[in-house]
Amino acid sequence: MEKTRADGLPLPQRYGAILTIIIGISMAVLDGAIANVALPTIATDLHASPASSIWIVNAYQIAIVVSLLSLSFLGDMFGYHRIYKCGLVVFLLSSLFCALSDSLQMLTLARIAQGFGGAALMSVNTALIRLIYPQRHLGRGMGINSFIVAVSSAAGPTIAAAILSISSWKWLFLINVPLGIIALILAIRFLPANIAHDTKPRFDLPSAVMNALTFGLLITALSGFAQGQSLTLIGAELLVLVVVGFFFVRRQLSLPVPLLPIDLLRIPLFSLSIGTSICSFCAQMLAMVSLPFYLQTVLGRSEVETGLLLTPWPLATMVMAPLAGYLIERLHAGLLGALGMVIMAA
Repeated sequence: MEKTRADGLPLPQRYGAILTIIIGISMAVLDGAIANVALPTIATDLHASPASSIWIVNAYQIAIVVSLLSLSFLGDMFGYHRIYKCGLVVFLLSSLFCALSDSLQMLTLARIAQGFGGAALMSVNTALIRLIYPQRHLGRGMGINSFIVAVSSAAGPTIAAAILSISSWKWLFLINVPLGIIALILAIRFLPANIAHDTKPRFDLPSAVMNALTFGLLITALSGFAQGQSLTLIGAELLVLVVVGFFFVRRQLSLPVPLLPIDLLRIPLFSLSIGTSICSFCAQMLAMVSLPFYLQTVLGRSEVETGLLLTPWPLATMVMAPLAGYLIERLHAGLLGALGMVIMAA
């Protein structure tokens, strides 16, 4: 059982702990977008078609989606710091394998492993911040975390463009190796243990499997439809998705501590917000994956130009996020959300 701690960490340890969080979450967020700029180049280098090369991005995202909830639950059981350290090791090693890949299949497998590592970092990130900062400074810690995520998203295309201007696409992944080593050393030295509890939650393996199948099949079916795969195959995937999803929801409603709190979806405002967020995220991902091909293949832009042209999107998000947080206290959230989606669609 983990030891009981005081409220937050003392200052010297707090700085080291938040630094490893910053490095880890920066790597995880950057690698979710940094490969987009290089997709056309990677596809050419690995003799892959543009449609199949999209799996370099999909593999990372799917691995995160199917494992995020389970890893968060395991953090409650075994300690957030342990999940975080394991995530750093997996992320570091898989980044090395990404750089050493000489085929699309090998790179895709390495990206799946990298996604699992990234999911481990993301799943316990917020929980660790709650342990690192005292209650009175928790807002400051969350603010730093949000700022790092926003900056990493905004800097992704520019960093990719800078690396590709002086080296090959392999360095998009090799750069994670020294950063991962530094973050791992800091994590071992400074990350706090969980606060002790009388009872530990039990990990429900069937829920984890059904969760992975439900979300994995959903993303795979959507990706297959976008790539023009057989409608029969897509229909079969959707059929299995519906069946597995039904039993997944049924099981979550029967558990005292569910992996996914389905009962929250009974709140109309919450379910509407979740649905809107999913749709807007999917629209952004489709644009960020397809734009590099359009800019480089159709418009003839270089990798560096592509990265610079993609930068304004996440940069605008970084600038508008705090402004939206300010406005939401004064204007109706639905009005702001609708306005944002209209602007994005335009």
